[in-house]
Amino acid sequence: MSERLHTLPNGFRIVTEHMPGLESASIGVWVSAGGRHERIEQNGIAHFLEHMAFKGTKRRSALQIAEEIEDVGGYINAYTSREVTAYYARVLRNDVPLALDLIADILRNPVFDPREIEVERGVILQEIGQSLDTPDDVVFDWLQEAAYPDQPIGRTILGPTERVSDFGRGDLAGFVAEHYGPGQLILSAAGAVDHDAIVRMAEDLFGDMKPLPLVQAEVAQFTNGERRVEKRLEQAHFTMALEAPGYRHDDFYAAQVFATAFGGGMSSRLFQEIRERRGLCYSIFAQIGSYADTGMLTIYSGTSGEDIADLADISVDELKRSAEDMSASEIARARTQMKAGLLMGLESPSSRAERLARLIGIWGRVPPLTETVEKIDAVDVGQVRGFAESLVTSGKCALALYGPVQAARDLAAMERRLAA
Repeated sequence: MSERLHTLPNGFRIVTEHMPGLESASIGVWVSAGGRHERIEQNGIAHFLEHMAFKGTKRRSALQIAEEIEDVGGYINAYTSREVTAYYARVLRNDVPLALDLIADILRNPVFDPREIEVERGVILQEIGQSLDTPDDVVFDWLQEAAYPDQPIGRTILGPTERVSDFGRGDLAGFVAEHYGPGQLILSAAGAVDHDAIVRMAEDLFGDMKPLPLVQAEVAQFTNGERRVEKRLEQAHFTMALEAPGYRHDDFYAAQVFATAFGGGMSSRLFQEIRERRGLCYSIFAQIGSYADTGMLTIYSGTSGEDIADLADISVDELKRSAEDMSASEIARARTQMKAGLLMGLESPSSRAERLARLIGIWGRVPPLTETVEKIDAVDVGQVRGFAESLVTSGKCALALYGPVQAARDLAAMERRLAA
């Protein structure tokens, strides 16, 4: 495997990895503009823009975009997160030029036809409605908002219906003009790819773009907050968040190892204590989501209304106990899980292309895989317990509760239990 990076004079970055033995390739452009780069009146526009990507350009209609990629058996899609928007395709080796041309056309020549805007507006409003009908989706948005109130990073990616209902062509074009400069774009490709050929194509397709000033995202401030929505559902959905490191922080790997040992699998403390020993839920897990300047350890479970208070109490107790007695064997198992997950994920060109783009966006380089493995292996008992202790003593947590949650502890009670 070999990663290669090239930067055009205008700041457009190209990173590739050739994977011998493959006949397919994944290629895409990752834009450093997601939900947290929106002003409040723009909330939801990055996601709206993603939806409009395949609705027609100056050269192709929406049908032509679909037909051209499917005529060669390929696949094209996009997604929006809080920090990036990605446009990507999967094709056979000989069709990489077509895929890249399609993606460049989508990014550089959108027409934002008013009729298509109205069609897609309806689709997005349906998507928002569907998310509100999916408790174990919407509760995470509420938790994000509770942890980062009145901040771009705390707002829903889909946006509120009232904003989405008002976006027009000028709003979409304005966001592109503000954020889609060559220095904010990373072209990443993996699989059956030729680096030099992709660089030449990128020069032709993106080399004439004029640089734009980099728009800095508002610095995130994690805070205490609670969102409780009582509704007659089969399950009570419990989520709790504590602040964790961003992905550039020195404690990043210790935090990831802790989260895996604490709630990352069937052998984890949460799963064993709350599901296996006490039978309080079907599903429970803990995970860490990291951003440039902050992160969240999230605990989630769905349980009965009668059991939600006990489940929350035990989760906090296990968190406190882990700061005192998380064992070397638990940490070794978590490290192995992380390394296995990392290596298994890299068997896919799509995963590799995404990883390359993410690492270039974070570090401006692709650290060797051995460097990442060494950092995971370097995490020891003291670091993991120390990170757990910092969670317990931080005094900050956020809650989001949905369903028959009348018996659930409130935020003040959870904070008292953490501090006890």
